[in-house]
Amino acid sequence: MTRDSRLWIGTVIAAVAAVASCNAARAHVTVQPADAPANSYAHLVFTAPHGCNGSATTALRIKLPEGILSAKPQMKPGWNVEIKSRKLEAPVQGPHGKSITDVVDEVAWRGGPLPDNLYDTFGLIVRLPDKPGQSLYFPVVQECEQGVERWIEIPSAGQGSDNLRAPAPAVHLKAKH
Repeated sequence: MTRDSRLWIGTVIAAVAAVASCNAARAHVTVQPADAPANSYAHLVFTAPHGCNGSATTALRIKLPEGILSAKPQMKPGWNVEIKSRKLEAPVQGPHGKSITDVVDEVAWRGGPLPDNLYDTFGLIVRLPDKPGQSLYFPVVQECEQGVERWIEIPSAGQGSDNLRAPAPAVHLKAKH
């Protein structure tokens, strides 16, 4: 192998390593599915792909957006679940004819710890609003043994979340078929 070949291979390896480290740094808490039918129940799965700069995750807090009338979190062994509610300004008619006066505002899982080199998922079953075409943003705060990651940025009108450093997970509501 010639000196030029070794230099070229070294440059390629360095470039691949740089891209990989950028992608790892940009990894964030996500939600699946990314698209769901409006006015339906959905099982949302939030994935925490890493900790905070090498530190294990000890809590994941998810703020629910306006329009979600019901939410039920997944129970996870080794984690405690906290549910914070908020009172609605005026009662609304629920999907089964009941009057709803309080809704889930935030769900927090605390425990673990979830090591930085592993991932885990956190589930919510929610009733999505009847607003096809809109995106719902779920700001997430990830607390670690040392440090905090705030996945709370919401794009402004016309802006995509690809350019945000810490985007909030989002679900796009589509029309029912």
